[in-house]
Amino acid sequence: MSTETLFAPPPPVTAAIVGHRARFPVHRIYCVGRNYEEHAKEMGFTGREPPFFFLKPADALVPLEAGQTGSIPYPSLTKNLHHEIELVVAIGRGGRDIPAADALSHVYGFAVGLDMTRRDLQNDMKKQGRPWCIGKAFDQSAPMGPIQPADGVGDITRASISLTVNGQLRQRSTIDKLIWNIAETIEHLSAAWTLQPGDLIFTGTPEGVGAVVPGDLLVGSIDGLATLAVRIDGA
Repeated sequence: MSTETLFAPPPPVTAAIVGHRARFPVHRIYCVGRNYEEHAKEMGFTGREPPFFFLKPADALVPLEAGQTGSIPYPSLTKNLHHEIELVVAIGRGGRDIPAADALSHVYGFAVGLDMTRRDLQNDMKKQGRPWCIGKAFDQSAPMGPIQPADGVGDITRASISLTVNGQLRQRSTIDKLIWNIAETIEHLSAAWTLQPGDLIFTGTPEGVGAVVPGDLLVGSIDGLATLAVRIDGA
């Protein structure tokens, strides 16, 4: 039986999959905060803190095809838009209280993503003890390249991750420097939420985050995955 709606529902959010015509339907976008030690330090923190999470709406995703240079607008209300390059984990099989030993069997694939951040607004919220949503969960704040199925990726834990802005290196690290690795992140996350097929996990960014301005070209790379290229448009 069909359900009548007051107005047409928005189209589903989907992401490209390398080598497949079918697309990946996105359920939720989870993000891990301060998950590289050097980035935690540059944000004023130290050590191996317990993991914490925030969410972006699914329609904040900007899904790009392999080889495509996308664009996102410089967002409103900010004068300090920051880049954060991240490995994205795409969940193919859901579950609750998933042990780390079984976590990778729930992973469908991986992609390169950007957690764009209105840093000035985020910092204002931190000072006031308020939620970060206005700094993190704005429109088009999550560009992402196509998903590479896990069986086509080598040892992702040893992969290099980097970001250039206008050809200049800004961020560089390796995935094995995650404070909480992929399996541990899934274990912690699934204790708080029931993971669903279609969930995306932005796993955290290495050191070197910084501001971008209209006209900048951001190129993110992770070994074994399709490169992500995004240009910042004017407001």
